Amino acid sequence: MAKRALITGVTGQDGSYLAEFLLDQGYEVCGMVRRSSTLNFERIAHIQDRITLVAGDLLDEVSMINILRDNRPSEVYNLAAQSFVQTSWNQPVLTGETTALGVTRVLDAIRTVDPEIRFYQASSSEMFGKVLEVPQVESTPFYPRSPYGVAKVYGHWITVNYRESYDLHASSGILFNHESPRRGLEFVTRKVTHGVARIKAGIDDKLALGNLDAQRDWGFAADYVRAMWLMLQQDHPDDFVVATGETHSVKELVQLSFAAVDLDWEKHVVIDERFLRPAEVDLLVGDPTKAEKTLGWHRDVEFPALVQMMVEADLALVKSRLG
Repeated sequence: MAKRALITGVTGQDGSYLAEFLLDQGYEVCGMVRRSSTLNFERIAHIQDRITLVAGDLLDEVSMINILRDNRPSEVYNLAAQSFVQTSWNQPVLTGETTALGVTRVLDAIRTVDPEIRFYQASSSEMFGKVLEVPQVESTPFYPRSPYGVAKVYGHWITVNYRESYDLHASSGILFNHESPRRGLEFVTRKVTHGVARIKAGIDDKLALGNLDAQRDWGFAADYVRAMWLMLQQDHPDDFVVATGETHSVKELVQLSFAAVDLDWEKHVVIDERFLRPAEVDLLVGDPTKAEKTLGWHRDVEFPALVQMMVEADLALVKSRLG
């Protein structure tokens, strides 16, 4: 029989790439979606007829229990969250309810229904925040600098706690920034590449950004979902940093993006203080050695190729909308 996996957050960037990957591995895929009048299936439209969508909510443990009982997955990938750092400042309680306590509800549902289910928790490099060592590894102390980062720390440690308390096969992937043409427009990488496409098309002339000196470890999302799956194929659960080991500044992202369309970025980029965080995270760079050695994971897409891919996708998107 084919393995069955449940993905929370299946309509997001990571959820869509993971669903594709698991289908290619021969899995039956169930995707959890919240009941809403504004559901967006754009990222999974091309595979929607191959996956089973089920209604549930991280705010409601009973819905999680029912989904597990009805669908009996052997693997659960918890990717759902309030995942935009900037929004977490304006909605800190909601962020805590979904991104932190939501993890507990999923884990407790697994413990109740079937403790043999293997669980993946989407942890985040934002947990490191005000970094205490460079590069960051699995043992680097956490110092989150946003409500989102704080919530992710809770989700991470409750996963460790349930693993050790109830002997669950529960692993966390501490993923550093991973991008793609499917990234939301509110994230800086997509904001830049989509903004560049609009400027190239003559729709806009300026692109407003915040801290150009902030540095991140950016990889390709489709590479990173392979690491999620590999964690659940191990005999023993564990936590892994998934990263490129390279750091790039927002300014470098901007320069590459504008260069891809032969434009001078300095003529179009303006700094807007509204986009500066109350507490900034300046330097995040991960060391993926453990994931590479233990999981056999590697990335395929380098940073310049990722930026080129995203710019080309946004150029095509803007052109299609212009008709």
